[in-house]
Order: sequence, then C-alpha cells, then structure tokens
Amino acid sequence: MRRYLSFLAAALLGASSLQAQAANPLPGAADLRLQVPQGAGGNRGKTSADDMECLLEPHVVSDVGSPVEGTIARLLVDRGATVHVGQAIARLNSGVEQATLNLKRAELAFDQREVARNEDLFKKNLISADDKDKLETQARVAELQVKLQQAVLNQRTILSPINGVVVDRYLAPGDHVSQEKIFKLAQVDPLNVEVVVPSGLFGSIRPGMDGVVSMEPLIHGKYKAKVVVVDRVIDPASGTFGVRLLLSNPGNRIPAGLKCRVHFER
Repeated sequence: MRRYLSFLAAALLGASSLQAQAANPLPGAADLRLQVPQGAGGNRGKTSADDMECLLEPHVVSDVGSPVEGTIARLLVDRGATVHVGQAIARLNSGVEQATLNLKRAELAFDQREVARNEDLFKKNLISADDKDKLETQARVAELQVKLQQAVLNQRTILSPINGVVVDRYLAPGDHVSQEKIFKLAQVDPLNVEVVVPSGLFGSIRPGMDGVVSMEPLIHGKYKAKVVVVDRVIDPASGTFGVRLLLSNPGNRIPAGLKCRVHFER
C-alpha cells in the first residue's frame, strides 16, 4: 500500500509539471506575452478588410525634473492641468541667485558709467587708448557676468518641455530635488493609435495610409488617422507586428488609454 501511494504521488507531481510546461511552454514566454500590446489576441486571423482592435496612447510622455539641485519653493500646476511648451510649472528657492544677479547688475552699471565718464577724457587726450580699452573690456566682462548669472537664476524655474497635460505630481513645496522627478507630463495631441497586426498583413500596411478610428461607445464618431510607423520586425511568439497611426486631438478632447477600433483604408 505504501508503494502504491508513493507511485500515485509521483504521478500527480508529474502531471502538475506537465500542466506548468503547457501554461508556459517556452522559457520567458510569460514575459514575452506581457510585452505584446493590448489587442494582439483580438486581431489574430483578421484581414486588411476587417476592423482591428487598437489602443490610444500619449504621443510623448515626459518625466520632468530639475537641471540643478535645490529646494522646491512653488509648484505652479497640479495633476490634470493643461501646460504649454516653455510654461513655468515649478520654482526652486532662488534667493541667493537673485541677490548675486542684483550685485552683478550694480557692478555693470558702475562700469558703464565709468566708460561714459572717460569718453570725454579720451577725446581730450587725458587718458590713453590702452586705458580706454581696459575700461570698455571691464564693462563688457561685467555685462557677460550679468547674462551668466541670469542663466543661473533661470535654471531655478522649471519649464514644460511639451504641450500636454500633467499626469502626476511626485513632489511638494519644501522637498529637496536633485535627480528626482517632479512631474509626469503627457502630450495627447496628437494621440498614438497602437495596433498589433497579424504577420500575414506585412507589406499591405504602409506609412502614409489612412485609418478610420472609432471609440464606441464611450466616444461617438469616426476619426481619421494616418499610419506613421510600421515595425520591420515580426514577433515570432505571437506572429504579429506593430503599427502606429497618429490621430489629431485638438483641445485634448479624447483621453489617452481608451481601447479603440481602426479600419485601414486603401
């Protein structure tokens, strides 16, 4: 009886091992499946005449930090806000930098007055050309120092690198920032329409082709998009390749993250 139980346990363990291998037949297959965009399974076996499942994603996602180390004084936007290229979105404490800039400006003003005062003296031959050149060079150096210090001060203001929306805010006023991210921004005009297409359609979908995108039932209507990327490598595990279209989204009226359907027009 004991020998029979041992045999039964071994058989059960063998069956469990076979089931595990069937669920994951290749090493790393589970990881590979995670890399296939949503909609891959739903598009298998479809032809170019069929609607394809797709996903709307931001055109650009940017994690914004600070070019210099410091302490956050103010955050000027929050999650959900719309931002534009060059818009100030955060400021670091900048008292020392502002005071230094004021000092450099005062030195420049003094040097410029000295150059003006000595201009008449030079015309009357009371100072040499060499002395005049030294004064003018000193004023020029002071002007460059003002510009340099202004650039240092400007780095204490964090600007948006894109037109888009604030997806997340990671820090708060008073937090120290060095290499940390402050905001995550996303450009959602245009939107990327990501499609995973069966390998049998390779060559029939080309950059420049049009597609008609629908997001029913959440958003009504059909929207024109244009193919901009066709992957040149086919994924052997899924037998698919990726296609990206660009969908104009003025006013950010369509949110990223929606599932969609696209029909390629010939």
